[in-house]
Amino acid sequence: MDKSNNLPKKIPVFPLSNFIVFPETTVPLNIFEPRYLQMIDDSMASDRIIGMIQPKRSGDLKKPDLFEVGCVCRIVSFNETEDGRYIIIIKGLNRFKKVNEIENKKLYRELNVDYNFYNNDEKLESENFNFSKIKDILQELKNLFRKRGYDIDWKDLEGQSVYRTLSALSMASPFSILEKQMLLETKDLNERTVKFEEILKTYNTDFSNKKTIQ
Repeated sequence: MDKSNNLPKKIPVFPLSNFIVFPETTVPLNIFEPRYLQMIDDSMASDRIIGMIQPKRSGDLKKPDLFEVGCVCRIVSFNETEDGRYIIIIKGLNRFKKVNEIENKKLYRELNVDYNFYNNDEKLESENFNFSKIKDILQELKNLFRKRGYDIDWKDLEGQSVYRTLSALSMASPFSILEKQMLLETKDLNERTVKFEEILKTYNTDFSNKKTIQ
């Protein structure tokens, strides 16, 4: 069954820079801005659905342009702090393409979205993809993360499926906004693996040309 058929085509969105979410991954969010507190209130009162999408560095400062692809998520945990913040955990469900932005009188933004291009998302985790294909990626990432001072539980990651491992690393990597967006938009694991390798080559070249980094 294609679960994307049951997802709403009109969704509230949380534009967050350098932050991507993949289907079947969970991440915590600390919500404190009034517009997003309102968004979470409305979402919790309906279907618990929000969309995560990266803003571009163009457009109005208070309303930047958005990238074309994001991920629709469900709020799976909700807690309110004494100072009025919301601590939530969201789970990625399916990636979407932006169709158009909806004009509204709310504090937050809403989009009409299309899931058709990524209607295979629910099957990606079960793809027959050998872990050995990403061994080189993992080693290069370990080197990069170590140089950048990132602390990753590699044993925990390597015990997951290839899909979950690549998704987690795509989200946690010290890559640029555009590089993360490139990974988010990949159609399948083969394409994501290729893009990962291309991105890592640029970082390795960069490091090798800098005398200060060993």
